[in-house]
Amino acid sequence: MRKPIIAGNWKMNKTQKETKDFLTELKPMVQDAACDVVVCVPFTDLTLAKKMLKGSNIKLGAQNVHFAESGAYTGEISAAMLKEIKVEYVIIGHSERRQYFGETNETVNKRAAAALEAKLKPIICVGETLAEREEGRTEEVLFTQLVESLKGFRSKDFDRIIVAYEPVWAIGTGRTASPEDANKSIGFIRKVLYTKFSAVIGEKTRILYGGSMNASNASALMAQEEIDGGLIGGASLSAEEFSKVVHY
Repeated sequence: MRKPIIAGNWKMNKTQKETKDFLTELKPMVQDAACDVVVCVPFTDLTLAKKMLKGSNIKLGAQNVHFAESGAYTGEISAAMLKEIKVEYVIIGHSERRQYFGETNETVNKRAAAALEAKLKPIICVGETLAEREEGRTEEVLFTQLVESLKGFRSKDFDRIIVAYEPVWAIGTGRTASPEDANKSIGFIRKVLYTKFSAVIGEKTRILYGGSMNASNASALMAQEEIDGGLIGGASLSAEEFSKVVHY
């Protein structure tokens, strides 16, 4: 059985004071959660969040990682830096990174490899744009992103790899795929994992839905057979709202 995971992606939100207030409120709300709970916070909040989460069931994640160990990469963060402060998860290839910062399948693959080398758990994002969806290219896009982003990884790497399906057209727009549509796309992702990697990998890899999951639609989405959790954006910025998703 794949254990569900609800991961909050704060994006570029919350100062340290706001982080302290948020986590103080959230911890008792989710202490009895039946799923894995993760908060992926801005780099400036990581050290404080780690201290505050000590002894709780909430795991800490970052929102990006570079593929080099060190060097002249202004503004980037290495896997060793994240590992030093005991970050456990890291989001890689989020649609906003692809859209605004030139992330490609190749760089996603390299970043994920660096994360795995450091024993981090990469949450690797894939998903189609509205134009690609309307052109009927959803499966083509997902196939290419998956195969190229996961290229060269070994079976044991998938013990830590998580995939997030992010329909770009449903992120920050208020639009959400129907539970059935989301399940169909995630089912296709699992089929690719089965056929291009192995049945074991297809069966064990947790696949999250990342298209505006919130308290009002989490139950319906999580009732779908193929959906193993959510990568939560806006709804993760309110402790009350996020806790409702965790307790879907």
